[in-house]
Amino acid sequence: MRMMVRSVNRKMAIGWAKESKGCLSSTMTRASNTWKDNQSSQILLSPPLVTLDLPDIWAAKSTHYDPLSGQKISNVQIATVINGKLIAEEIRSRVASEVKRMKECIGKVPGLAVILVGERRDSQTYVRNKIKACEEAGIKSVMAELPNYCAEDDVMTAVLKFNEDPSVHGILVQLPLPEHLDEEKILNVLSLEKDVDGFHPINMGNLAMRGREPLFIPCTPKGCLELLIRSGVEIAGKKAVVIGRSNIVGLPISLLLQRHHATVSIVHACTKNPEQITREADLVVSAAGVPSLIRSSWLKQGSVVIDVGTCPIEDPSSGVWIPSCRDVCYEEALRLLLQLLPPYLEALDP
Repeated sequence: MRMMVRSVNRKMAIGWAKESKGCLSSTMTRASNTWKDNQSSQILLSPPLVTLDLPDIWAAKSTHYDPLSGQKISNVQIATVINGKLIAEEIRSRVASEVKRMKECIGKVPGLAVILVGERRDSQTYVRNKIKACEEAGIKSVMAELPNYCAEDDVMTAVLKFNEDPSVHGILVQLPLPEHLDEEKILNVLSLEKDVDGFHPINMGNLAMRGREPLFIPCTPKGCLELLIRSGVEIAGKKAVVIGRSNIVGLPISLLLQRHHATVSIVHACTKNPEQITREADLVVSAAGVPSLIRSSWLKQGSVVIDVGTCPIEDPSSGVWIPSCRDVCYEEALRLLLQLLPPYLEALDP
C-alpha cells in the first residue's frame, strides 16, 4: 500500500509539473478562466499551487500607490458576514459523495489516525470534532490516546504503527504536545505521504518554493484560502498582512498568500508600528490568539478580514471548550463597514 501511495504521489507530481509548464506560457487571466471552467468537478476551488507560478516580469515603470484610494468607499456599502460553517458543510457533502463512490468502486475508504497526548480539554474538543467530521463523510477514523507524562518513545511508536498500517492514509498528531516532548523529532518520524497536517519540513519547504507542490497544506490556512476564493475575494496584487507567525497558521498562510501573488507583510510581537502596517492592508489574516488585539484603528474601510485567533474557554454547563474571544474586536469591525469573514475553520479540518 505504501509503495502504491508513493507511486500515485509521483504520478500526481509529474502531472502537476506538466500543468505548471503550460501555465507559464499563458497569462494569469487564461489560467484563472481555465480553472473556473473546471470548478463544477472540484471539491475545493483553490487550484494546485504550481498552476499559479508565473515568471516575474517587471513593468518598466511602477505605478504610484495612493494610500487614500482604499478609503473611497460608497456610503451604501454594508458589512458582509460569510458563514464558513455553511461552506464547510458543502465541502463535506461533496467529500462524502466521493468516499461513497470510492467504496463502491474499489471497496475501500480513506482512513485517518489521530494521536492525542494528554488531557487538554481544548485538544480533546478539536479531536472530537475531527472524528465527527470523519463519520459524516464516511471516512474511517482511529485514535491513539496517551497520558500527559508518557515517554517520547511511546508517541513515536504510535506514529510508526500508523505509518505501517495500510488502512490509514493520513495521520494527525494533535498539537500542542506536552512540553517534555520534542515536537520536531516526533513530526519528523511521521510518513511524508500521510502528513495530512502538512507540517513535515518537506511539505512546508515545497509550500514555500515556487515550482513546488506540497503533498498536503496545513488545514486552517487552506481553509482561509478556500473562504477567500469561494467569496470572490481578489488576492493577486493585493496588500496582505498576516498577524502572527506560528508554524500552524501564520507562516503557512503567509506562504499561501504569496503563492497566490499577494504582497505579504507579517506582523508579530516584535514588529514596530503594527497598527500602522495593518491599516494599509487590503486583506488581513489574524492568528495571534490575543483577545481583541485588533481594534477598528488597525483596519481600513473596505478591507477583508479573516480572524483565526482563538482563546478557548470551557463552557461550565457542558464541559466543552468553545472559542470565545477572537483577535478582532467584532463589533468595532462591523461598525467600520468591513467585509468580515469569520473563521469557522474548525469545521474545515479533516
